[in-house]
Amino acid sequence: MAMRSVRKSLLTRPIFGWAQKAMPGISETERAALDAGDVWWDGDLFSGNPDWQRLLEVPAASLTEDERAFIDGPVDELCAMLDDWRINWELRDLPKDAWEFMKKNKFFGMIIPKEFGGLGFSAYAHSQVVRRLSTRCLTGAVTVMVPNSLGPGELLLLFGTREQQHYWLPRLADGREIPSFALTSPEAGSDAASMTDTGIVCRGRYDGGEVLGIRLNWNKRYITLAPVATVMGLAFKLHDPDGLIGEEEDLGITVALVPTHLPGVKTGRRHLPSMQMFQNGPTQGEDVFIPLDHVIGGPEKVGQGWAMLMTALSAGRGISLPSLAAAGASFAAHTTGAYARIREQFGIPISKFEGIQQPLARLAGNAYLVEAARRFTCAGIDQGVKPAVVSGIMKLHATERLRGVVNDAMDVHAGKAVVDGPLNYMGSFYRAMPIGITVEGANILTRSLIVFGQGAIRSHPHLLDEILALADADADAEAALDAFDKAFWAHAGHSTRTLFRAWWRAWTGGRLAPAPEAGPLKPYYRQLGRYAAAFALTADMALLTLGGALKRREMLSARLGDILSELFLLSAVLKRWHEEGHQEDDLPVVEWCMETGFATIETRFSEVLANLPNRVVAGLLRFLIMPRGIRRRGPSDEQTVACAELLAAPSPTRERIASRVFPGQGDDALARIEHAFELVIACAPIRARMRQAGVRDREAALNQGLIDQAEADRLKAEEAAIAKAVAVDDFAPEELAPLTDAETAGQGERPSPARRKPARRKQRQAAAG
Repeated sequence: MAMRSVRKSLLTRPIFGWAQKAMPGISETERAALDAGDVWWDGDLFSGNPDWQRLLEVPAASLTEDERAFIDGPVDELCAMLDDWRINWELRDLPKDAWEFMKKNKFFGMIIPKEFGGLGFSAYAHSQVVRRLSTRCLTGAVTVMVPNSLGPGELLLLFGTREQQHYWLPRLADGREIPSFALTSPEAGSDAASMTDTGIVCRGRYDGGEVLGIRLNWNKRYITLAPVATVMGLAFKLHDPDGLIGEEEDLGITVALVPTHLPGVKTGRRHLPSMQMFQNGPTQGEDVFIPLDHVIGGPEKVGQGWAMLMTALSAGRGISLPSLAAAGASFAAHTTGAYARIREQFGIPISKFEGIQQPLARLAGNAYLVEAARRFTCAGIDQGVKPAVVSGIMKLHATERLRGVVNDAMDVHAGKAVVDGPLNYMGSFYRAMPIGITVEGANILTRSLIVFGQGAIRSHPHLLDEILALADADADAEAALDAFDKAFWAHAGHSTRTLFRAWWRAWTGGRLAPAPEAGPLKPYYRQLGRYAAAFALTADMALLTLGGALKRREMLSARLGDILSELFLLSAVLKRWHEEGHQEDDLPVVEWCMETGFATIETRFSEVLANLPNRVVAGLLRFLIMPRGIRRRGPSDEQTVACAELLAAPSPTRERIASRVFPGQGDDALARIEHAFELVIACAPIRARMRQAGVRDREAALNQGLIDQAEADRLKAEEAAIAKAVAVDDFAPEELAPLTDAETAGQGERPSPARRKPARRKQRQAAAG
């Protein structure tokens, strides 16, 4: 005890004074964000010594019988009702029968417990529903996704009073109320603190009586479901100039429920987000009065809106958009692999060209990785974790990988995916891609500021304790110094151990790092352990040398965040392979993921060290963690070819990569490509026999006796199926011509070419008759 007292006086006190100047200050908004959510696997990675056994012991995400029945029943029924082309280009909305079906089957109440009339689904079931719908129709998926994500339902569950829960949740569950959540305004996008939407505490009339309440004025935009919402969750800054509920005037960001029928509420107008027809639009309110008990959680939750939103977002951001991204990646892998197999040029399938195999490998690898990370994240959430940093990683990298996947699919499909019409199954995903990149925290912001910026403080074993001690210095200097002394020397011991661990693992090539199991993936566990130690040491040195300035070095922060993200995503890949029973046939895609991730990690380390301002520390770190420079160059050509081939032929591995895609219906575009793929695979032995004989023409092969009539008929059916699968839409000039005055008279919307075609045909027939 005496030694600690001496240490505190002689060493800790001057360090404490230096740290107060060097370390970043922490605002109330940032503190609320840091307090929200939990540290999970990101904490293991930040420790520099992840416990792989702990990773593998996280129970796999799974469905109950009720959840599985819902997905196989109502979800697939809803998918069959949705025609993406018709919704986006003709109806400009979901069909009315689809809206009614969703309400009747409680699609908007998946996260609401059964006691309140909802379905009470797990995070994984919620994710599976969104994923399945997304493979069929993005508008349908988003419409179901939003009420079950950040919004009134989740906020009421987490923070609502019992009275609020008992009134609102049953109505939200059965669709009597359609919710929206209004946060973004023209002045406040990522920076919620600059919000200009206000509420003034005052007395007013409501339901025929005078009550204490709030007079609201707002101007919001980009609000999904706002045009059709009956109740809105609204974020605003609350002020109490007359001291009606306390002594403070500026009470902070608050969240309340606002029925949209109230006087002064303006909704109904729509945005058109990337030609996706889910309901989205602006909303304004002018002198809208609500009772004080409309604040979610009641008066005691006044001013706690930002903390409430961060808590809700800490889990929700890891479910919704990653589910959509996993669906898009699987759908692209499913269709592009089939298309590359049936499409021939120069007499061979284009899937055999190495130029095509590179994007095919990326499609397979990213589909496998995003799905692995989605399942792992859902498993954690279903264990009660609210993984704030991991949710940011998932939102950012799932949607970024979807961007790459869709671009690769477009490149392989070429004109097939460029020409719009009902036969184009990729165009909608391509147009919608920027939406996921932008919403729930724009990816630029998330990468530059959130993943490492929040992770360094939240997930580090000791840094948050140090920062909180510094922040509390004004309130109680001695208590703050005591807390800082404890945290700082624990941090110093941790950093020393990490330095020697990172040095040892780097100089031995990771060969002596721990691995939880033997087998072909043992070296990958060891390399990840090596990189985790190197990351922890580099993060500590960056924080030590830059202090608060690291906040402003966004490119450095982004690169460190990329390393942390790769460590998490690759951990999920290893866990997936373990959970699925060590499938040997899946090794090519697992190895592609690991080699690609390792190359990214080493590149980002090199970039960090090249740009770290303290060149002495940068040189020392390079000596310790990268003594031989960048060694990983990504997957070999052989690994790339092996990975690509997994998509071009049917197999259990292909089914696992492109899993749970809703199948084509009737003679639609997806059904055509799936049918052609089946016939091409079935006819492959016949085609191989013909090629060996140097004969390509079906009739010539029949005449020469190389094939019999039954085989010739199968080849003819195959050729017809391929022709239908690769076909694209075309329209008569008059179908695309501007509408005439007569056509627009009395119409509230512009018909699509598909709707105008029958009318124009009748007009031509009448004229000819």
